[in-house]
Amino acid sequence: MSTRHTGRLESPRRRLIALDVDGTIITHGGHLDARVHAAITACVSNGHHVVIATGRSVVATMPVLARLGIGHGYAVCSNGAVTLRIDPRRPKGYKILEKVTFDPRPALTLLRDELPEALVAVEDLGRGFMVSSPFPDGELMGDQRVVPWDVLIAKRATRVTLRMPDAEPEAFMAHIERIGLHEVSYAVGWTAWLDINPEGVSKGSALEQLRRRLQVEPCDTVAVGDQRNDIEMLQWAARGVAMGNAPEQVQAIADEVTGTVEEAGLATVLESVLDSTG
Repeated sequence: MSTRHTGRLESPRRRLIALDVDGTIITHGGHLDARVHAAITACVSNGHHVVIATGRSVVATMPVLARLGIGHGYAVCSNGAVTLRIDPRRPKGYKILEKVTFDPRPALTLLRDELPEALVAVEDLGRGFMVSSPFPDGELMGDQRVVPWDVLIAKRATRVTLRMPDAEPEAFMAHIERIGLHEVSYAVGWTAWLDINPEGVSKGSALEQLRRRLQVEPCDTVAVGDQRNDIEMLQWAARGVAMGNAPEQVQAIADEVTGTVEEAGLATVLESVLDSTG
């Protein structure tokens, strides 16, 4: 484990701890380390605000919360476009507090012209996705409804995903950068995967609104993530920690680099938070 910032936050106040899911809490194969689970549970039990901050849809986030035993609090989904209050009394277990949408037509039209073979998914909030063609098994949670292109681009959306299963990630990223996308926020994932969000929306922007709602001081914020869509979140936090499996670009902007997800690197960070707060 390499570390570039070792200062701990010494205030006894409650922290806002923002955690990415895939590649941070759980491996991309879906394994949850027992030590990570225990550390998350301990942070919740000690009164910290543990907030899942993920690119996953609402439908894909709720099972993670259930698996972790988080039955109250908040979650940031769709890379910051959707913020939930977890509420077991409601039929779906949550209430949507914030929802930011955008017109996907300009970006999708440009991408379709350049990458006509790509798969496209538009989030259907609370249900699943409208897709141009089915995505590979396990990549999207919730219903996948194949619709014509005109339907796909007809409504405002919280998030759009573009996927090329057979493309090399580096070549895919280079192609996206050459195309140039304007008036949206976007992040390329660890595979040939592109998430598009409303302009200015990120995990960091959503967490800042949540921080103010919870009246947590900026110095009491911690964030841990492993991908490019976590960069704004890591920069937002007083203590931004990149996983050891994160790309160099993500590690470079972080305050610290912990162990990999396979090494339960997240547990190391959370245990240090618990140590510093008694």
